[in-house]
Amino acid sequence: MSASISSAFTTPTATATATATTPVPVPTSLDELVKLLHAELGSNGLDSEGVDVDRVQALMTNYVSNEEDWKKYAHFDKGRYTRNLVDDGNGKFNLMILAWPENVGSAIHDHSGSHCLMKVLDGKLQETLYEWPDRVQLESSSDHHFDSGLGSDNSDSDDSSCVTKSSKSAPMMVKKETILGRDECAYMSDQLGLHRVSNPLKSVGAGSLSLHLYTPPYETCKTFNEKSSMARASGKCVFFSERGEKLQSCPSAAYSACSLTENDKNP
Repeated sequence: MSASISSAFTTPTATATATATTPVPVPTSLDELVKLLHAELGSNGLDSEGVDVDRVQALMTNYVSNEEDWKKYAHFDKGRYTRNLVDDGNGKFNLMILAWPENVGSAIHDHSGSHCLMKVLDGKLQETLYEWPDRVQLESSSDHHFDSGLGSDNSDSDDSSCVTKSSKSAPMMVKKETILGRDECAYMSDQLGLHRVSNPLKSVGAGSLSLHLYTPPYETCKTFNEKSSMARASGKCVFFSERGEKLQSCPSAAYSACSLTENDKNP
């Protein structure tokens, strides 16, 4: 199920264009970017006929990060990353800002058939791309839990509850590692493999922020153990904040056991 990487990372050194005759707009603010994404994606997101993934990636690249635009979404939580909803795309896409404390990363995960575009707004992020295991079979999908908008479900632990197994237990195979800086944008889908995203910065307080577009939206995915390739169904992905307001219902007990730092994931 693995595929070679066909997308290239674009840099903000020049205004990107989808074709020689159809220039991609340059959003002057995050609010304008949201409006332009609605116009580009139409009624069915990136699966709509005629929608160009490269053009949408270029549109996100053309937006130049501005702290005044995103500071109200920059909700950090020590030791865990948070998902902060910017716009729900009328149910066709989710645009969110993820806040990554220093030395924190996601589990290895798929995207449940969704297209993903990721743009760094501040700091740096490391994307590690993995091959799909040879075969993944679902053993149990019960006992799901909320991950409270903070990302991981301890997929690298040895707990065998609610897991899937590949045909042979073996370590995950890394395809590529890339460091993304401010205003760089990357595309990801299940056709390209699996990935993990992390903040490589180590200094205390060196948080990073990224803007993510998911179309269509998804609530659950599969996360993978790097050592064994075993997978499990994730908890429901919910938000830490919506449109700049922290959700009071975000349950702290549900995410208190999440393991998101490199030391937690690789004991």
